[in-house]
Amino acid sequence: MTTQVYSEWVGRKETYPDNLDPGHVRQVALALNQPAPIAGEPLPHLWIWAHFVRGQAYDELGRDGHPARGSLLPPVGTRNRMWAGSRVRFIEPLRVGTPAERQSTILKIEEKQGRTGTLVFFTVQHDYLQDGRLCVSEEQDIVYRDPSPPKLEGSIPAPARDWGATVEPSTVMLFRYSAVTFNGHRIHYDLDYVTKVEGYPGLVVHGPLIATHMVQACVDANPGREVASFQFRGLRPLIAPRPFDVAGAFRDDGSVQLWAEQDSALAHQGELTFK
Repeated sequence: MTTQVYSEWVGRKETYPDNLDPGHVRQVALALNQPAPIAGEPLPHLWIWAHFVRGQAYDELGRDGHPARGSLLPPVGTRNRMWAGSRVRFIEPLRVGTPAERQSTILKIEEKQGRTGTLVFFTVQHDYLQDGRLCVSEEQDIVYRDPSPPKLEGSIPAPARDWGATVEPSTVMLFRYSAVTFNGHRIHYDLDYVTKVEGYPGLVVHGPLIATHMVQACVDANPGREVASFQFRGLRPLIAPRPFDVAGAFRDDGSVQLWAEQDSALAHQGELTFK
């Protein structure tokens, strides 16, 4: 598909509701090893990614388990998909057990030539509303790349930290997170596929799962403070079941530098601000 054809998808919109069911929230909590909020309480940061999920029938899936042609994004052939990063603003909390909706718009589609082939970048805006009020706004970057060997080694050293926590991404954790997010991407659970087709040495840890742990570690280390914004980007994949650290440090301007590291090298980078 050419860039010109892709451009016809820019501006396409979709609205999808979710009741933020307390039962499902409890399953998300178990997947993340966190306490479960009850009805009426705030939905924790980034748990939105386990909600507002539009599923697809089996015959609508591609070889990688993702939709071959979604209701919002255009088809991209046999390219491999990655969640490259997000920029999220937290305006007010979404409440568990109260109906909400996500309004999504394709902002831009860019086709670029990378070192390993053609890359197609999608930027999608997701606005999450409840009781008619905008609660969370996100710009999400998805990249589709030509099949090529993945970059696994880190080259950027991790900085000095003010706090940190270790995450052990067991196969059960990856399965549970795939389940609660209804994520069929086979790189997270199908060892035969991920090693023989996409060339990874093992199961790949979900990018949004890493980002969620980054924010959770920051919130745990700074109780009582309200998060205003968070952005992150992935630098390289993390392979299960090897442990990795999520850590952070304050900058002079009061913002927070967040990251995920393994073998003292960065895998994800992020920035968080408090209200």
